[in-house]
Formats: sequence, structure tokens, C-alpha cells
Amino acid sequence: MSENETPEVPVVNTSDIFSQRVAKVAELEKAGVKPFGAAFPDVKRIAAVRESFVPPAEGETEPAPQPCRVAGRLMAKRGMGKSIFCDLRDSSGKIQLFAGKSDLGDDAFAAFKKVDIGDIIGVDGELFVTRMGELTIRIKKCELLSKSLRPLPEKFHGLTDMEARYRQRYLDMIMNEESCAVLKKRSVILRELRNYLDEKGYMEVETPMLQSIPGGAAATPFKTHYNALNMDMFLRIATELSLKKLLVGGFEKVFEINRNFRNEGMDRKHNPEFTAIELYQAYGSCQTMMDLVEDMIRTLAMRINGTTVVHVGGRDIDLGKPFRKATYHDLVRGAAGADWFELPREEKYKRAKEQLKLQVFPTWTDLELTHEVYEKMVEDTLIEPTFVTRLPMELVPLAKKCTDDPTLVDVYELEINGQEISPGYTELNDPLDQRARLMHQATLSGKDPAQAVDEDFLTALEYGMPPTGGMGMGIDRLVMLLTGADSIRDVILFPQMRIKAGE
Repeated sequence: MSENETPEVPVVNTSDIFSQRVAKVAELEKAGVKPFGAAFPDVKRIAAVRESFVPPAEGETEPAPQPCRVAGRLMAKRGMGKSIFCDLRDSSGKIQLFAGKSDLGDDAFAAFKKVDIGDIIGVDGELFVTRMGELTIRIKKCELLSKSLRPLPEKFHGLTDMEARYRQRYLDMIMNEESCAVLKKRSVILRELRNYLDEKGYMEVETPMLQSIPGGAAATPFKTHYNALNMDMFLRIATELSLKKLLVGGFEKVFEINRNFRNEGMDRKHNPEFTAIELYQAYGSCQTMMDLVEDMIRTLAMRINGTTVVHVGGRDIDLGKPFRKATYHDLVRGAAGADWFELPREEKYKRAKEQLKLQVFPTWTDLELTHEVYEKMVEDTLIEPTFVTRLPMELVPLAKKCTDDPTLVDVYELEINGQEISPGYTELNDPLDQRARLMHQATLSGKDPAQAVDEDFLTALEYGMPPTGGMGMGIDRLVMLLTGADSIRDVILFPQMRIKAGE
């Protein structure tokens, strides 16, 4: 069998293979071989090995010996005679191995024949190029580092069940190089995001995940109990209030890349545990944040992908073009009619139900009807980057009112590819107005203000917070945008999954 031929993969019972490999472990141990070996130091990454290869000089048929030492997972074996070709993969890439009986000797070659696909091995060898032109390592010595007891999914069909891929992310990473590439890119995006903000003079901070009063967003929290203090606590839903206290304390440019937890639904855009960034700049405004986030996203796209064009949702979006700005009211009028905001609530309800075919309820308020129009008929249509500005005050109780219309707040919501990427606003720093709005919000939601309003935050504001611009951004959605991923689960290492019966 030649180096590029692929053997037939027999259909086997997984449990039988498991039993066979467990038996192999016993055989190896009896023979004095450690099936779960020791450290294998001084290995070189496969990508570096490829880069370091020096091809034969002109007139030479063979290059000078180039020793190398690599380790990784065996992904394929071809041939079972006196020579075996294999594929070895580490986190940087894949390379072909050649095991020859004449190179290894009878005993070592016989031992290598027993190595299974999925095993992790360490190899000492020399580089050469096969007749087919493929860079290959000629094995001089091989060491078993970790025996794989379970067979990998069959190569060509792979791990195609999406639920299995999310539940067993480790298998998804082994079998799907595309998944690995997305998850690696996430790490690079986070690194470049920190670099960008460091260049802009922002300081990274950390604030508590456990809070006695969850604040900073309208969301249902996860509840827990602190035994040492004998008090109920909540996993944070946002970092906003803590970060603003730091502005009161004198920090002027702060950010936190945080984990937030919201006890709500899951879909392709939402995971109950998610990563976000929030940042605040003293003496800034909503416009400051719009300028920053537009430049940030554009810069990250260039640093990560080398282009401002991203391919998402089956279409190309150019992040290099100036982001559009549109007011909330204008967008709603475009979807529901130019006279929408002049209609009485009853007429809004009738139009939403009968003409716009929305699922609405007669008990809904004027604002609830309007926001349903926005969410169901506007948001999904905002494909090109769009700053939606001047939202109703009730939707964002922590934002400063617009100077020309106190019913609106100086806010933006950045929409790209039909989903919100980042909200930001001119922060409300009037403690009296802030107290009134938080109290009103608690009353509307039926909560006891004493339990729903963070008095320590209000006390901090009463000492004085400078005029401030603030913004948040979902890191998971940012990664989706820059990688073209269709689902938030594709960019999270271990997305939340429903437990199967029997687990």
C-alpha cells in the first residue's frame, strides 16, 4: 500500500475496541512499557519543524540529515508491511511519519505496529521528502506517551452530530480542524483586544462575580447561598455598577473582560454564561464610545484577518466603511408607519396585530408594543454596521437623558448582521435622577426597592462621578463576527447543554 492510499475502515463495535485496548494496556505493562508515559521534553511544534526544513541544495538528491523531535496524536496509519506511513498532529499542524523496519529494528517496529490511531506518541527522527513530494519524518525512535482507549470517530464522516460536537468538545477539536481554528482565533481576538485598549491607556480591572444585589442590566440572575455569611448571593448579570464605583474613586479609563450569568433562554445568539467587555472613560460621552467601538472593531478585523471584510450569514460585510447612524424612532417608523408614534396605544396594538402580524397582547404598554416592532421587524434587517441611537428612557435607566428630549437617552446600540454587538451611552451621573429611575424600575417589576436597588452604588454617585462614556460588547458575538461562525456555541469552548436522561 502506498503512502497516500487510505485503508478501508472496518465497522466495529466501540465497546469491543475499548476492551481490546484495555487488554493492550495490560500487555504493555507486563512487557515493561508504560502506556501512559512520562514527560517528553524538548519537542518542537510541527509547524516549526516544517518552517525549519532546508531542502536539498541544487545538484543534491538528498538534504543533509535534519534531526527533529515531535509529539502529538496519531491520526492515521497506512500500510502494514515492512513500512508504515502515519499522520501525526499537534496543536500547530500535521506531518507525515514513516516507520521502516530497517530503521527501527524488528522489536521496535513490531511495537510500533501495535500503536493505535488516537494514541499520543513522541518521535525522534529525521526529515526527508517522499517521492510524492511530502515532507515526512523518518522515525528513529518512538515512545508511547498516552494510550487512547476509545476509538476516534471515523475519519471521513467525522463527528457530524452537532450536539455531540458541543457535548464532547475535545472530540470536536481532535476531528475538526475548522473548530480548532475558530477557538484558537478567539484567544487571539482577546489578546489583540487587550493590546488595543492598553495602547489607548485603559487599565484592566477585576470586580466581584458574587453580588448581594444584581444590577447593571435587566436580567434574571442565578441565585446561590454564601454559607460563611449566611446570606443569599447572586452571580453577576453585569459589571457596570462596580466599574462606575472605580470612576468615583479616581480611575479614569477602566475595562473588564468578564463572565456574566443570566438565568434565561439559550439559542444561537445566547448562552446563559457568556463573556463580555465593559469599559468606561471619564469625561467621555456616547459619541466617545461610538468612535472607540467603531475603530476597535475595524482595527481588530485588520489585525486578526488582515482585512475589514468579514463573511457572516452568507454575505460579506465591510467593517471598513463608516458605520451608519439611525435613530430608534426613525427605524420604527420605517417598519410600522410614519404615524406610529402619534397613534394612541389601542391603535398601535391593532396595527401591530392585524397589519404587522406580530404576536402582541392587549395588556401591553405603548413602549412594549413599540419595542416589539423594533425587535421583530427592525433588528434582524440591520445587516451593515448601524448605530441605533436615542432610545426611550425607560429602556436604559442608567443612561443620561438627551438634552433636547428628556424622554430619550443618549444611547447607541451597535447592530451588525442582525444582532446587537455593543451598547453604549453617556452615563447618568446625577445621583438624584438615578435613584428615582432605579426606584421606578423596581416598582414596575414588582420588586421591593430595598432589595432591588444597590444603595452602595447610589452612595458612591453621591460623592460625585465625572461625566462618563461607557460601553459593553459581547465577546462571544464579536468572535462570531470575526470568524463567520453561525452559532454562539461554535465560539465557546464548553457551551451549556441540557443534561441527557441517564447522565
